[in-house]
Amino acid sequence: MNFPFYIARRYVRSKSSQNAVNVINFITFLVIVIGSAALFIVLSGFAGLKTFSLSFSNTFDPDLKAVPATGKFFQVSPETYIALQEVEGIDSFSREIEERVYITHQKKSDVAYIKGVDELYASATRIDSTIYWGQWNIDNQRTVVGLGIANLLGLTLDNFRSPLVVLAPKPGEGTLGTQGFNAKPYNELSLVLSGVYALEENLDKKYVFTDLRLVQALLEKDSTQLSGINFRLLPTANAEELGNTLQDLLGPEVQIKTRRQLNQTLYRMLNTENLATYLIFTLVLIIALFNVVGAIIMMILDKQQNSRTLFSLGTTLKEIRRIYFIQGVIVTSMGGIIGIVLGSLLILSQLAFGWLKITPSLAYPVEYQFVNVLIVLGTIVVLGLIASKVASRRVNKKLLS
Repeated sequence: MNFPFYIARRYVRSKSSQNAVNVINFITFLVIVIGSAALFIVLSGFAGLKTFSLSFSNTFDPDLKAVPATGKFFQVSPETYIALQEVEGIDSFSREIEERVYITHQKKSDVAYIKGVDELYASATRIDSTIYWGQWNIDNQRTVVGLGIANLLGLTLDNFRSPLVVLAPKPGEGTLGTQGFNAKPYNELSLVLSGVYALEENLDKKYVFTDLRLVQALLEKDSTQLSGINFRLLPTANAEELGNTLQDLLGPEVQIKTRRQLNQTLYRMLNTENLATYLIFTLVLIIALFNVVGAIIMMILDKQQNSRTLFSLGTTLKEIRRIYFIQGVIVTSMGGIIGIVLGSLLILSQLAFGWLKITPSLAYPVEYQFVNVLIVLGTIVVLGLIASKVASRRVNKKLLS
């Protein structure tokens, strides 16, 4: 057995004759355990929050989406539409057209986005799983709106006597004089509420869904003009390769985006918050591991006579330093492992029982990831190596003479 490791292991298990040294060692070990457990719990909590936040986009956004490279609209010919149906790897796809409009109901008004979609939109996305009231039905001048819009305008289901009125400016150039003084500068569409979706506060106040052909007529666009095509892929499909195929098929006027690219701001925000939290807790661990330096120095002073004996028996200065270095590494590694085990038990209990609630019906989202175990253990070991190296350098020939 390696001699420095053998002595270091004995020092870890043995108690000092001075009670103060034992107390300092215990507190140091406890701080490492608590710090590593806290870091693991926070990383698991942020992993759960990230998954929970992205679940909204996973429900609302498709796997791939074709959007205009410039402007608001692009054209898809019937031949291209037929070619899209023959592309392997696509489960379903849906056309849409979107524009900002003015909506009003019983002297209440708001500005929202009307999204005209075809009958395959619910299968290309998972929007029908978010229905809070009513049902997903956009046929025969029916509409589905967000919960925020429904509450703001006081909309009720199947109210044919008082429909939702959508106003969109007429496209093109010209003045009132050329259009006629009695001509309206906007197109108007009446819709009857069939369902209300509830997903996320900002999205609930944003969209009004109805039939694609109605919105194309409202905006005075022909059947080939779209603002997006939503693609749902088969589980075995390669998104990158399929994106390149669709890009070649649709041409340079269209840009293919993944779900991550559609929500770049959200992904960037979540990753930044996760990194900031990790750095803050790592700073706390760095401060806590100063205790390791102090504890090892106290151990060096406490075992000074033993070190002199070993030095007299022929142990080199490098080997004596290595004894205390290994001791510090063992203490920090054991503390990190125990902290991870305690943190894992708390996270697994939250997953199993949901004892911490955000609302009475919603447990705080957490996620157990093995990568977080590696991150915490790696952080503890690296910081422990640095702290042990610094402390072991206190052993010198003057101390041993």
